[in-house]
Amino acid sequence: MIFKKIILSVFILMFFCSRAEAIKIGLQTNQKVIKIASSVSAEIYDTLQDKLLYEIRPMKVYEFKSKGNELSVVVNRKEIGLGTNQVLIRTKTKGFLCAKRAWYRGDFIITNWGNAGATLINKLPLEDYLKGVVPSEMPSKWNTEALRAQAIAARSYAVATRTAGKHASKGFDLVDTTADQAYGGASAEKATTTKAVEDTRGIVLVQDKKVLPTYYHASSGGQTKVWNSGSSFLQSVYSFDAGTKKNGHGVGMSQTGANNLAAQGYNAFQILNYFYKDFKFAKLSDKWDI
Repeated sequence: MIFKKIILSVFILMFFCSRAEAIKIGLQTNQKVIKIASSVSAEIYDTLQDKLLYEIRPMKVYEFKSKGNELSVVVNRKEIGLGTNQVLIRTKTKGFLCAKRAWYRGDFIITNWGNAGATLINKLPLEDYLKGVVPSEMPSKWNTEALRAQAIAARSYAVATRTAGKHASKGFDLVDTTADQAYGGASAEKATTTKAVEDTRGIVLVQDKKVLPTYYHASSGGQTKVWNSGSSFLQSVYSFDAGTKKNGHGVGMSQTGANNLAAQGYNAFQILNYFYKDFKFAKLSDKWDI
């Protein structure tokens, strides 16, 4: 069902605050060695001194090592100390960075704080991040309205988790696994899921002017559950996935149920209104600080 058929019983809020920041995703933590590459020429900056340190050649693997309380990089089998514990890697022209056998949009940040080992962070715009989340969390061939519902839920969860500071002490906002949301970078992107993200750009769920942590799971086996009875937006409902094996924590939206509802003609907003309660839809402005 296309969006022109959507009938909303809620109103759209607009948030106008400071300029939006990129979201930071923890890809690796406590590593002795982190291997990265770039599809095009890239540069390594000392972010603490705003200083260019080194240039990365295209399609060549570089090893970053934690060395004491600093970082070093291996170039042509020679280890070079970088004299800092935090660097930013940015492509000089439009391209992708590579780590963990996957390509990523945006920048990489590598830190080595407190001798804990090196941490790799992917810093990129929220909407670009979601393009790598939706196909990692839901089959890209599923119903369009289910994919749109997934995009909105994933966006809300990301914003709420960043605001809560769940991983702030580690220097990033979310991890790239189902401990938060599965995220496969640009390598995971599919045309259908990218369109779902673009179709719903900026839309989130809010309650009392706060973006909600819209938990979701693969399937409930017939009934969702709640973690906190005091959270009015989370209520136990029939999940439209009866006969399906339970997979996940069972709280919030059942992804299988969302796809089944979409097959029955429900649009993305109706699906979300079914699985979550007592909320309003909101649209983040370009200046909203995520």
